[in-house]
Amino acid sequence: MKRSLVTLPLLLAALAAGCGSSDAGGSDDDTDVRAGVFDCITQDKGIDARLDGEDTILLASDDKAPKIRFFLTAGEAEAAQFEGDGEGSEQIGAALLFVRPEIRDDSEEMLEDVEKCLADQ
Repeated sequence: MKRSLVTLPLLLAALAAGCGSSDAGGSDDDTDVRAGVFDCITQDKGIDARLDGEDTILLASDDKAPKIRFFLTAGEAEAAQFEGDGEGSEQIGAALLFVRPEIRDDSEEMLEDVEKCLADQ
């Protein structure tokens, strides 16, 4: 009986430690998602982009260029659209891709690359 009382706390501690680990399946942290998308856009696709604040990626340096805003969950991104904070955007997972109406035809390929990076995260 004493042996099982000693092993039970050890077993529970081991289970608790494993539940909080992010090594097994990646992290749910939105900054990790943004960093992954940013690397895909800039390094893999060769698109000019910069980080802005804690939740946004600006594509190119033009004020009229597209931008991506990240949320914690896809539900939060969807809610932002319903609340009017995502007007003119496309929801891809936990991100909103804002495309400016003035976008030029030569930017369509860039947007397709950005959409692929967002979808892969």
